[in-house]
Amino acid sequence: MGPPGGKIKENPMKAWLEHHFHLKRRGTTVEREFMAGLTTFVTMLYIVPVNAAIMTQAGMPFEALVTATALVTVFASVLNGLWSNTPIAMSVGMGLNAYFTFGLVKGLGIPWETALGVVFLSGALFMLLSFTPLRRWLVDSIPDDIRKAVTAGIGAFIAFIGLKQMGIIVAHPATLVGIGHLGDGQVLLGLFGLALTAVLMARGAKGAFMISITVTALLGWVCGLANVPEHLFSLPASIAPIALKLDLAGACTLVMLPVIVTFLVTSLFDAVGTISGVASRAGMFTGKGSKELKKTLEADAVCAAGSSLLGVSTTTAFVESATGVEEGGRTGLTAVFTGLLFLMPLFLLPVFQAVPPNAIYPVLVAVGGLMFSEIKHINLETPSAALPAFLIVLLMPLTFSITYGLAAGILAAIVMMLAQGRWREINPALLLLGAISLVPFLLRH
Repeated sequence: MGPPGGKIKENPMKAWLEHHFHLKRRGTTVEREFMAGLTTFVTMLYIVPVNAAIMTQAGMPFEALVTATALVTVFASVLNGLWSNTPIAMSVGMGLNAYFTFGLVKGLGIPWETALGVVFLSGALFMLLSFTPLRRWLVDSIPDDIRKAVTAGIGAFIAFIGLKQMGIIVAHPATLVGIGHLGDGQVLLGLFGLALTAVLMARGAKGAFMISITVTALLGWVCGLANVPEHLFSLPASIAPIALKLDLAGACTLVMLPVIVTFLVTSLFDAVGTISGVASRAGMFTGKGSKELKKTLEADAVCAAGSSLLGVSTTTAFVESATGVEEGGRTGLTAVFTGLLFLMPLFLLPVFQAVPPNAIYPVLVAVGGLMFSEIKHINLETPSAALPAFLIVLLMPLTFSITYGLAAGILAAIVMMLAQGRWREINPALLLLGAISLVPFLLRH
């Protein structure tokens, strides 16, 4: 028997969700949004062990990084869902986390606390751009071929790091690099993980990265190449060793300026490209001037600055959000559900600690390959586009630095434009980036 009058009392929480996220207007339901959020969560879960494995190479504690990565994903995804109402989840960005570790801490020899200061300052500038018309000015001022080349170059950079960490590429006294010992058990495990990842991606498997990590880890445990976890669950580790440890004074130096700009420009390009692509597939907006893009960039910028306070590198929108869109996600409720589901990895520390590194690093190679595919959108028919793009893609992995690759590409683009008499196309923003790009070369000892 129903209530008097035959009306069924509506669930107040469900009513609020439908009202706040405009579910009916966008043709979706709470249940559909949950399934979309779950799908995005499964495809993004790999970021917790992968980010922790990368950043621990900078001397940071693995346990705290697992907790911080999960927490920043919860915070960023939920914030974006509530603020912008787009189905886009966010977490620590692949590429910049590798640059944080191997480019800044290991490459420049700076403490990880100073590197966190760089992340904060770049995030603060990102916020300034995102809440003002400066964002549109900067994005529109940089040639599109440069933007695409940066993505492809970062892809080559992190793939190179993945191959190096797996032992497939090693140092060689005569040729700088050479092939590793492919008969080694750990290297074979990495090759298996890489092949499995490729097969799963070719088959279009959802959660391909996490499936590959899981199966490769199981093989490593069975073969005695890693210790089996003694427990499956534990209480979350404290983030006290890395939270609020950023060194702003050390980051506020002339030598750090190009690095800060590199983080800023890369974050901006990554965010605009990913957010536009995913949200367009959801049929939400087209073009860079939309309200949804603006508000999602604002949320992304806030989280990019806040990530350093928790002790991790820059956050960004995740392209894996597209899987949730394909599942029917159309509103920010998808991102909220994704974020809340990332509370679960907080209790899986023993499992993440036991995962062998060579079950994780194949993901870097695969992600690098996906990013490198952006090279197909570059106009390689003209030298003025091809040469700067070539320098960016080549120098990022060879110098182990996104900064040097980006700087060389921008300077080459300016030189080529001047040589062709196109000096009117060199706008103030490009000139400013060109001047900053000179700094790392002038200060190189």
